[in-house]
Amino acid sequence: MAVLTPDITLADGVPAIFKSEASLKLLSMIHRVAPHPTAVLITGETGSGKELVARAIHSFSLRNDKPWIDVNCAAFPEHLIESELFGYEKGAFSGADQTKKGFFELADGGSLFLDEVGELDTRVQVKLLRVLDGVSYFRLGGNKKIQVNVRLIAATNRDLEQEVAAGRFRRDLFHRLGQIQLRVPPLRDRSEDIEALAAFFLGKQNMSAQFSPEAMKMLKSYSWPGNVRELRNVVINAAVMSDLDTTVIGPDLLPPEVKGSIYKIPIAGGSTNAPGAEEVPSGDLDEMERRMIKQALTRHGGDQGKAADQLGISRRTLSRKLKAYSMEDSDAVADGAEPERPLGKLSIEQKNCFRAVLEVPALIEIGGQKFEVQALNVSMGGIGVSGLPMKIYGSAEVKIQFRLPNRDMIVKGIGKMGWIDAAGRAGIKFASIENADNLEDWIESQLRKEGWVATPVTV
Repeated sequence: MAVLTPDITLADGVPAIFKSEASLKLLSMIHRVAPHPTAVLITGETGSGKELVARAIHSFSLRNDKPWIDVNCAAFPEHLIESELFGYEKGAFSGADQTKKGFFELADGGSLFLDEVGELDTRVQVKLLRVLDGVSYFRLGGNKKIQVNVRLIAATNRDLEQEVAAGRFRRDLFHRLGQIQLRVPPLRDRSEDIEALAAFFLGKQNMSAQFSPEAMKMLKSYSWPGNVRELRNVVINAAVMSDLDTTVIGPDLLPPEVKGSIYKIPIAGGSTNAPGAEEVPSGDLDEMERRMIKQALTRHGGDQGKAADQLGISRRTLSRKLKAYSMEDSDAVADGAEPERPLGKLSIEQKNCFRAVLEVPALIEIGGQKFEVQALNVSMGGIGVSGLPMKIYGSAEVKIQFRLPNRDMIVKGIGKMGWIDAAGRAGIKFASIENADNLEDWIESQLRKEGWVATPVTV
């Protein structure tokens, strides 16, 4: 079942639809990130849905009733982007007939989304870094400092780490923007989303129509280099070209490249395996797909990467299909499967604050008294528990011990009570941890399960 969030839409009305495992995991991460005021960097291919993710972060944040300002940095010439971001005073330059607030001022108290942030000129990057560090700035031509409170969300389809290495993007700004990084998977890795999105786009054009099973199989097999935008165009074109009374959209209304994703077998030189053939003769589509995959693997000596490129699908999709066909033995899995790519990155500081769900019994000792409680979550900085009596609030030292799930290891910590509520839930701040390395290793395994990866930050 698809998770539809109608309150989060693009300007043209496209809603956020989450159905695949990858997108649902991304949605979970958005909920984690949203309440915090830290900057977020969203990466992903063009058209994959980065703006929707940014809007979702704002919608789920504590600033959702404050301004939302979105800016495409690539849409402004270099000589204008600074004045648009930071504003200008009357008379600052020719044509400045009145004072104008910049996007930062307009977003004060809310969120500012900078799309295509990798396009920013290095001079603007310096000023942007200072604002992110909380430093006041001047409007262009002004002499009065401006102070704003803005949550910055940035997005790019570039590899900013490569841009930093090439000297085109400031390293310090990259790390400041990327306190938290989220990666939006391409549409080809979200086949369930393809089905849900296609149905939505078709319903906007013809509420009574649906795709035939053969047409939907083609849509889900195509690699979608243009991602969601390309899918929308294909669906709208199919709906417009069909008869008004059409209730089933078949393969004949799909463009050749989409039909070819499942019927055609391209080989070196750009031809098909049958001279002059446009399609494989009709038959069992599942069997034809299986045969195409076998032929592609045979042609490339079992190289899954090359076979996937030939078929127009990702290696992950190919690996998934091979497992379904029971064509992959254990050696092939070890040698050929594509490693799972993280959906987000955490700095070391963010990693240390990451709270992993625990839900195990724990023993607390305070002033010689012992209490059996339930540990709810834990980070390297502290632990949340439930089942404590109110009378222990304000105690100087707290000792706690608990066993890590699925590991024969007891962690012991000493700390102080940070807070406690009337229901007996409390937060304990660690001062020291016995077996800290084991706890850190377990927490890192949990954040990886959620799709995060921790990366060291160097400036």
